[in-house]
Amino acid sequence: MTRAGFAAIIGAPNAGKSTLANRLVGAKVSIVTQKVQTTRFPVRGVAMEGESQIVLVDTPGIFRPRRRLDRAMIRAAWGGAEDADAVVHLVDAEAELAAARPGAKAADRRAAEDVAAIVEGLKRAGRPAILALNKVDRVKPADLLALTERLHGAGVYSEVFMISALNGSGVADLKTRLAALMPEGPWLYPADQTADLPARLLAAEITREKLYLRVHEELPYAASVETTAFEEKPDGSARIEQTLYVEREGQRPILIGKGGRTLKWIGEAARKELAEILDRPVHLFLTVKVKAGWAEERGLYRDLGLDFDV
Repeated sequence: MTRAGFAAIIGAPNAGKSTLANRLVGAKVSIVTQKVQTTRFPVRGVAMEGESQIVLVDTPGIFRPRRRLDRAMIRAAWGGAEDADAVVHLVDAEAELAAARPGAKAADRRAAEDVAAIVEGLKRAGRPAILALNKVDRVKPADLLALTERLHGAGVYSEVFMISALNGSGVADLKTRLAALMPEGPWLYPADQTADLPARLLAAEITREKLYLRVHEELPYAASVETTAFEEKPDGSARIEQTLYVEREGQRPILIGKGGRTLKWIGEAARKELAEILDRPVHLFLTVKVKAGWAEERGLYRDLGLDFDV
């Protein structure tokens, strides 16, 4: 009997949600960078386990909102959890333990606050979740046991898995459990499909990942990527045109770089990965434009499947 359903991965920013989704699927379906909050909308990946199909909803990180875009992303994250057949709360065990120590970094303290907020949200929702402690290879077993007991005592988790999304430790067991939780029914996607992200949106996400990898220090969250043209050529290749938006004129030279080197690096890295994912030659053309207030445009939210009026 075949099974198919949805499993939502929720958690604080930078907990490793995208890395876990990619590991479960066995292919890259969500961008991964060292900056927190790079997933702006739910990305579905399709994981197969025996006769079960698990459609993964890789949600934006849940954190304290400051802007309209923040609020829309958090609404999308909780919406993904409410609609799923199974919910996995991914917690960065290393950050959670570090936050409790004297002199903890601000980032670790924020992560712990976000985890506490998610626990309260799960209590209000009244639905059990699977607790997945991530990065367990970086913490002492005794500390991990104490952390497990403390979090499980919140009363919102049905079970606990200890994993490393990066090296794959424990992920197979989690995948098996998710497969068993999927309801009986026909598969929702072909067995060889790994994601339902439109090609134009996927292309923009890949380029945005490379952008943040290159200028994450100088340009924190001030840039967006839009695929303005995606053309299938007669020779089987793809011609992709993209516009990279920044909010202020002073940010434009940062993105372009001296002699255009930064933009060239971003383009070459994105083109190479897109060619691998799309399995065809890719011709990628990038343009940088200044667009003040791009994060407040209703059309952007519609394209990303987010609620502008949240």
